[in-house]
Amino acid sequence: MRGEILGVERRRFWRDDDKLEIVASVGIDGATVTQVAQRHEVTRQQIYAWRHVLKRKGLWSPDTGALFFPLDLPVSTGMPVAQTPVAEAPPPIAVEVRLRGERSLHFESTIAPATLTALIRAVEAA
Repeated sequence: MRGEILGVERRRFWRDDDKLEIVASVGIDGATVTQVAQRHEVTRQQIYAWRHVLKRKGLWSPDTGALFFPLDLPVSTGMPVAQTPVAEAPPPIAVEVRLRGERSLHFESTIAPATLTALIRAVEAA
């Protein structure tokens, strides 16, 4: 059986810097993966694959641009620490803490420090 060549195969080589720039452009000004893929004439799956490879190489982190706040927790010896009441509490903020073993905790900023400490110890022990 004979095959017919319909066009020239277009195989491009992408440097890691180019891949990183394309992957990082997702979400800027609300750009979706589909829009970025169309703009650079690649498939959505290619962007997801690049994201995975760059993450494995340590060149890209999904936390790029994440804000981290210092957390000052009193050291507890098993006894909960009494909290002084605050006149007007700010609205709760979503917080993520990354632990060893690629584990992470998601909670609101209004969680009591003693509860958070117990939760972290329970997850670390699991």
